[in-house]
Amino acid sequence: MLNATAPARPNKVPAVTLVFWIIKLLSTTVGETGADYLAVNAGFGQFVTVAMMAAALAVAAVLQFRTRRCIPAVYWLTVILVSIVGTQITDVLTDSLGVSLYASTAFFGVALALVFIGWYRCERTLSIRSIDSVRRECFYWSAVLCTFALGTAAGDLATEAWGLGFKFGVLAFGSLIGMVLVAWHLGANAVLMFWLAYILTRPLGAALGDLLTQSPDYGGMGLGSTLTSVIFLAAIVALVALSHLPGTRAQAASNLPLKELP
Repeated sequence: MLNATAPARPNKVPAVTLVFWIIKLLSTTVGETGADYLAVNAGFGQFVTVAMMAAALAVAAVLQFRTRRCIPAVYWLTVILVSIVGTQITDVLTDSLGVSLYASTAFFGVALALVFIGWYRCERTLSIRSIDSVRRECFYWSAVLCTFALGTAAGDLATEAWGLGFKFGVLAFGSLIGMVLVAWHLGANAVLMFWLAYILTRPLGAALGDLLTQSPDYGGMGLGSTLTSVIFLAAIVALVALSHLPGTRAQAASNLPLKELP
């Protein structure tokens, strides 16, 4: 029988470059604005939106797991759908089922910790440079889903329940990411810093999405979820298309080199 941890495939996660983080931030914002558009503007409601996006995510996940290498278009499509589903899970818990943001933040925080504990106990690493087996990919995407749900709950807790507001939410979470970046440059554990930044980009993207879409009466810029989603999706498509061009991925990685994860 094959060992489940044996590296049978190349790494299934893109190189962590500046382009990676830009697309990640754009996708988290689309998760916020896209979920709002489908649930509110399109009139599907939260439960139907969750069902539709969960079905779409299942299809994308099958494609992602069946590929033998990292295909940027498939990978980022899966990330966007995870972002929308993760956002809607938290919204359903809060808005429809009455679960407090404190409870949902704590729940998804514990869930993410359990995923990391199980991942490390089985694989002895949490590095995304070695997502090269089915089991590691399962752990990876479970962690990603939990980060989006946790980030949504934590972001709403800060901007709404604590009254931080959208503008200060963007500044606060952006500053936290900046602190993580400084710690990483000073020699902090690269894997830990990666996952902290990955989690924090979710509430940053959510606060940015709300800032752009909400009415000025509520502290936003009033662009609306439709326009914001279209603009950000177009930017993601353009960046992902560039990543498919010959030599572009290597050039993107060499333009702004990042220290490799262990």
